[in-house]
Parts: sequence; structure tokens; C-alpha cells
Amino acid sequence: MQAFTRLDGRAAPLSLANIDTDQIIPKQFLKTVEREGLGKGLFFDFRFDPAGNEIADFVLNRPEYKGSSVLIAGDNFGCGSSREHAPWALMDFGILCVISTSFADIFNNNCFNNGLLPVVLAADEVAVLMDEAKGGNHMVSVDLEAQTVVSPSGKTFSFQIDPVRKEKMLKGLDAIGETLQHATDIDVFESKRAIGQPWLEN
Repeated sequence: MQAFTRLDGRAAPLSLANIDTDQIIPKQFLKTVEREGLGKGLFFDFRFDPAGNEIADFVLNRPEYKGSSVLIAGDNFGCGSSREHAPWALMDFGILCVISTSFADIFNNNCFNNGLLPVVLAADEVAVLMDEAKGGNHMVSVDLEAQTVVSPSGKTFSFQIDPVRKEKMLKGLDAIGETLQHATDIDVFESKRAIGQPWLEN
């Protein structure tokens, strides 16, 4: 997992509330367990019409928001069924941070497990970011170490985060990486078991 420390990037405003995981990545894109390439299915029914043509006024199709790495979202983002493909699709598209007033629990956990930072701010703070992102300047800064978001106009908002999750994000540790930090202890345990209980090795 790639470490997340500070992100300076373009922010795209998606003011819809209750965006569920099927809207983030529709079911027809769940046939793969590969993370690469899922960005093409992100918000598919919002981005494309039934004929497969881009819907010009959807925010992520607009030229000024191309290459956005921060998504300012409505309340209860990521609700619905559990699918790890949702953060995979966002990250493959280039979105590395989502800011909202709240996230569904499973989606929130999947984000942290994959290196996408979900930031919870108060409703009035999200509204400020949403409004500013709709203006001419779309650049925001998200600093995980300082736990701050700086709006395009320079307003600074602080967010809370579980310290254990923060540390893992800063170090780029997923569940496997966290386990491998104890590789020496694991090797010692396996060596002792091989000597003391050799029948388990067969």
C-alpha cells in the first residue's frame, strides 16, 4: 500500500447524498479481482449515457475537473453493499481522498485498508469546500500528519482520525504489511515449532 502523507490536488464537488457502492462501481465491473482498470467503471451510470457517450455536465467529465485527486461528496458516502472494488475504482481513477460529513462503516474500513483517505468534516465545512471547488480555483491540500484540509481560498479545517489508522496510512501499511513487520518473530516461532512439533511440518 502506498503511504499517504500530504496531498495537493484538484477537488471535484459531488453534492449528491447517499451515493452507494453500486453507483460508485456498478455490479458488471465486479467480475475481476484485479485493481487496475476499474477506474473506467467509476460512477459509470453518471458518466455515460445508455449509448456509452460521456455525459458532459457530470462533474468528473468536465474539463476543469479532469485529473481530480480529491472528491468532495455528500452525506453518507459509500452506503449500500460491501465491495472493496469501490475504493479500488476511485483510486484507479486517481481519487486518493474523499471528504464528506459521513461514510458508511464498511466503505470507510475498505478505504483505510487500501490507502484511500476518508476525511470527515462538519456539514458547514464540507459546504464551504463544495462551494469553493465549484469556483475557478479547485486546488486543496490534505495533510494527514497535521490532520488538516486547506480550501482553495486558504481556509483550514481540522479533522479527527484514529491514531492507529493514521500511523498505518502514513507508513503505507495494509494488513499484510502490518503482519510483515513481525516477520522475525514469525520466523522464530516457526523454527521453534519445527523443532518441538516436527510432525506438523509434514
